[in-house]
Amino acid sequence: MNIVLLSPHFPENHYLYALHLRDLGANVIGLADEPWGYMPGHVQQSLNDYVQIQDMNNYDQLLRACGQITAQYGKIDRIESLNEHWLETEAQLRTDFNVPGIHSDGIARIKRKSEMKPVFAAHDIPYIRGQRVQSLEEAQAFVAEVGFPVVLKPDTGVGASQTYKVEDAETLAKLYAHIRVPYIAEEFIEGQIVTFDGLADRTGRPVFFISTIYSQGVMEAVNHNDHIYYYTLREVPADVEALGRKMLKAFEVRERFFHFEFFRRPNGELVALEVNMRPPGGPTLDMFNYANDIDLYREWAYVVMHNHFNSPWSRPYSCMYVGRKQHLDYVYSHEEVLHHWGHLLVRHGQLPVLFRRAMGDYFYIFRSPDEADVIAAAQWIQQQPALVGA
Repeated sequence: MNIVLLSPHFPENHYLYALHLRDLGANVIGLADEPWGYMPGHVQQSLNDYVQIQDMNNYDQLLRACGQITAQYGKIDRIESLNEHWLETEAQLRTDFNVPGIHSDGIARIKRKSEMKPVFAAHDIPYIRGQRVQSLEEAQAFVAEVGFPVVLKPDTGVGASQTYKVEDAETLAKLYAHIRVPYIAEEFIEGQIVTFDGLADRTGRPVFFISTIYSQGVMEAVNHNDHIYYYTLREVPADVEALGRKMLKAFEVRERFFHFEFFRRPNGELVALEVNMRPPGGPTLDMFNYANDIDLYREWAYVVMHNHFNSPWSRPYSCMYVGRKQHLDYVYSHEEVLHHWGHLLVRHGQLPVLFRRAMGDYFYIFRSPDEADVIAAAQWIQQQPALVGA
């Protein structure tokens, strides 16, 4: 198979997709604007070939590069990025080169939040009310229907960037004085973020799935420049799995990772927030590996190459991500964290700058068969002086 990977060097763990494809016999061609000599050695070794262009945002250059690859190697069998930023680009390239996968006519409903909601409605999936609002007047009309507070977010945004909880009419007007991209307004939901994540094969069957719970919303972490933690569950709640499987069918997920987000209301009801047809961000895929002692980078390559998932999995561990922000004061130092929780620690380090506002400047990943252990670790690590004794 001839497989083109867009931007195989970023994020830094993405070279592993290329590495395992190549190990399984694929001809893997990287395509990016980074000079070959600047690519880390492990990225270079994961590729069979590499095509550099000047600007990844110039579609004509991408089109010509894929034409060059076709002329040299024959038909392209897959075009992937596994990255939210390039979903529309890869869909258009698949369309133009007749490559299997999501094409340009299907990208809107998995990229635009406003286009997801009609799919939810058509398949009887409970969801958060919302609509695209292209003017202050449209936003005011939506507020008149649902009341304050509302959430304003870019229709195609990711990672809660430029996402706001709006409490009153004055704030709404001030925001619309600066908005320059299409936005969606949604009713504000009190609840806990729960996810359904996994990998589907070519038939749409989830060959792997898991669920995570967040300490708070990413919007709150970004807007308040606060820290966050989230952890994998050893048992996926039955209602999360049932609704997740329903969404897999509704959105016709094939040969892809998926990351579905829900709110669980205080009364226990689940409502769909959004779908993402990619692996979850940061080191989350690595957490899934730690929670199961498997390698999802390699298993994804097996699904692409042979439509087969090889590793048994049973979620023997709960795995916790704990982020800390440099500007916040913490009771316990980094050295104390390592000393006190080292027996559960599997990884720690700095995040790429792109992810820090949402996920923290520094992170720790822990695992334990007992969920209570990793929750205790997270709360201990994020403890702040003002909260001691509160």
